Amino acid sequence: MLDIKFIRENKEAVEENAKNRGVSVDIDKILSLDKQRRKIIVQVEALRANQNKASDEIAKEKEPATRQAKIDEMKKVKEELAALEPSLKKIEEEYAKLLGSVPNMAMADVPKGKDENENVPIRQVGKIPEFDFKPKEHWEIGEALDIIDTKRAAKVSGARFGYLKGGAALMEFALIQLVFSVVTDERILKKIIKAAKLKIESKPFIPVVPPVLIKTEPFKRMARLEPREERYYIPEDDLYLVGSAEHTLGALHMDEIFNESDLPVRYIGFSTAFRREAGSYAKDLKGILRVHQFDKAEMESFCLPEKSIEEQNLFVAIQEYLMQLLKIPYQVVMICTGDMGAPDARQIDIEAWLPGQNRYRETHTADLMIDYQSSNLNTKVKRPNGKTEFVHMNDATAFAIGRMLIAIIENYQQKDGSVKIPKVLQPYMGGMEIIKK
Repeated sequence: MLDIKFIRENKEAVEENAKNRGVSVDIDKILSLDKQRRKIIVQVEALRANQNKASDEIAKEKEPATRQAKIDEMKKVKEELAALEPSLKKIEEEYAKLLGSVPNMAMADVPKGKDENENVPIRQVGKIPEFDFKPKEHWEIGEALDIIDTKRAAKVSGARFGYLKGGAALMEFALIQLVFSVVTDERILKKIIKAAKLKIESKPFIPVVPPVLIKTEPFKRMARLEPREERYYIPEDDLYLVGSAEHTLGALHMDEIFNESDLPVRYIGFSTAFRREAGSYAKDLKGILRVHQFDKAEMESFCLPEKSIEEQNLFVAIQEYLMQLLKIPYQVVMICTGDMGAPDARQIDIEAWLPGQNRYRETHTADLMIDYQSSNLNTKVKRPNGKTEFVHMNDATAFAIGRMLIAIIENYQQKDGSVKIPKVLQPYMGGMEIIKK
């Protein structure tokens, strides 16, 4: 979350940023609660100091009357504390809730806009395929080939679930093997860094299979619990199903301090993700574009503050490299203030061309949070001079499997209803070249 000192010193800028991001938050109320909170904390600390002092004096006092007088004095202090502490608790709860609702400060190059319609395309890469037939949508092709089955999944699990079968199931694991082979190979990362003209370390990513359940407190500290209506919750255990591997990857080092020489620390995590899609009623009902359960490979990093923008640019360069390996046309989009997630200071998306829909659709996101998450998580770096500061954090999609399968199926569809397999994936699929009925 934003540092309260920063909010005190930059009230107007914080209010303007919240307005640009479409967030309604009462900064005056936060500052008022902060003032009340600090005042009561001073009183509580003074009373506790008096209480400790009285306890020591009582233990040493031999004269009964004097000892009793000090006991009576300590009782009064306890009563005063008992009266103040509930007020402090109530103020702190309201203060924490309001402070947590203040979005991160958008970086200077983030375009101002109300919603996704005002996102700004940066570049388009790849030739849009031309067909001598009317291209179909992925769900039509998937059903005909019996590689995507949402009808039976609806009987078993409900709407917005799907079975991946045959070639689609094999392709999922081919995609995972491809991305892991790229981001764990320093030679490839050096090539990507050079092509993108970045000045950043080529340190490989550490593969991780993280938990898919997360406690409430770490989820809050990641600033990703909200919107809560999107989450699946298990009240008996106070656990949530993650909406992305980043939720447990980012919390991996909470309350820890890195040495400067340790950074960057980069992870590539694979997990199943769960989302209610509460706000998407009647949107993308067919197929597997918008589902409650999907698999995903996610990149996460902890880096030095001065390297965080370059780190995000590296993540985008990796995403583009992967899309180019698959030969799927795409566009890179700078997300505007009104469409970014609250923890993000800068967000860049990649949208794949889908011939069946005749438009670009989002397949990748790269989020730079700077120290918004790490300050909640208390994840720091120790500099050579002994001082500590919060690390900066990035997360980004490597592959959201369902959406990548859609992009491949639609771009590689053939007139006879079959689907060619991208050459880069064929070695991971036993040499299979085409999926046909």
